[in-house]
Amino acid sequence: VDLRSEKNSLMMSVATLMTAKLREYCLINDFIEIQGPRIISAASEGGANVFEVKYFDKKAYLAQSPQFHKQMGIAAGLEKVFNVGPVFRAEKSFTTRHLTEYTSFDVEIGYIDSYEDVCEFEEGMLRYMLEAVKEKYGEKIKKVFGVEIKLPKDSFPRITVKEAKEKLAKAGIKSKDEGDFSPEEERKISEIVEEETGSEFLFMIDYPHKQRAFYHMKNPDNPELALGFDLFWKGLEVTTGSQREHRLENIIENAKERGITEESLKDYFDYFRYGCPPHGGFAIGTERLLMKMLGCNSV
Repeated sequence: VDLRSEKNSLMMSVATLMTAKLREYCLINDFIEIQGPRIISAASEGGANVFEVKYFDKKAYLAQSPQFHKQMGIAAGLEKVFNVGPVFRAEKSFTTRHLTEYTSFDVEIGYIDSYEDVCEFEEGMLRYMLEAVKEKYGEKIKKVFGVEIKLPKDSFPRITVKEAKEKLAKAGIKSKDEGDFSPEEERKISEIVEEETGSEFLFMIDYPHKQRAFYHMKNPDNPELALGFDLFWKGLEVTTGSQREHRLENIIENAKERGITEESLKDYFDYFRYGCPPHGGFAIGTERLLMKMLGCNSV
C-alpha cells in the first residue's frame, strides 16, 4: 500500500533510471561489468565492521565491498570494470545515513596517471545521470518532492582537509578530528563551498593516510597523506575513492601498518605479484545519492 503513494512510486522510478544511467555511462566508456562474490574468505576492508558467517565448516564474511575483486579484474587485464550490488557493514549506527545492507555502485579504472582521472570520470558519470533524470522526471520531482535537479556547470571544486578545517574553524564549527568530518561539519563545509563556488558538489582531498583504507596509495611528496578523495553532495559524503597502491611491497607494508598480516591477505596480494597497472576507483552509496537527489531526510 505504501508504494502506491505518488511519492514512493516516483522514488522507485527515479532510482531505476539513476542506476540505469550510471551503468550506461560505464558501458559507453567500454567498461566491463563484474559481480564480486558477497561471501568472501577475508574481510574487504581489513577486518573491521564485518558480518561473520559460517560457511560449511569454515569461517567466512559478508562482503563490505567488491574492492578486492575489482582490483583482481584490473590485474587480470580487464582495464575498466564496474559492479553494482549489495554490500554489508556491521556498524551499530542509528543514523539517517547508515545502513547495514546497501547497494553500492563501484568503479575501477586501470592505467590512470592520477586519482584526478578517477574524479573526472565520476564527474562525467554523475552529470550524465542527472541530465537524464532531470529530462524525464525533473518536473514531477519538483512537484512531488519540491526539489529542483540542478545540473553541475563546471568541474567540481577540490578542497583539502586542512583548508576545510580552517574554513570550519573560522565559521565557529568544532572539529570532530583532524582527518574526518562530523555530519555537522559535512553540512557546513558544503554550504560554505556552495556559497563560494555555486557548486552543490565538492571533492574533499588530502586525507591522512592512516585514516584511509590500507590499499589507498600514499602521496609520494607527503606520505602522511593519501591520494584519494571523498565526494560531498548537498552536505553529505556520497563517495569514497582513491588511487590504489599497485606495487606489491608497498601494499604489504601499508597493510602491516594497520596490523594486517601478510598471510591473512595472501590471495589478495597475489593479484599484484606478477605486475598490476596503476589504477584507481570509487564507490557510490546509491541510497545516499537518491536521498540527496530527492531531498529526503533519511536514507
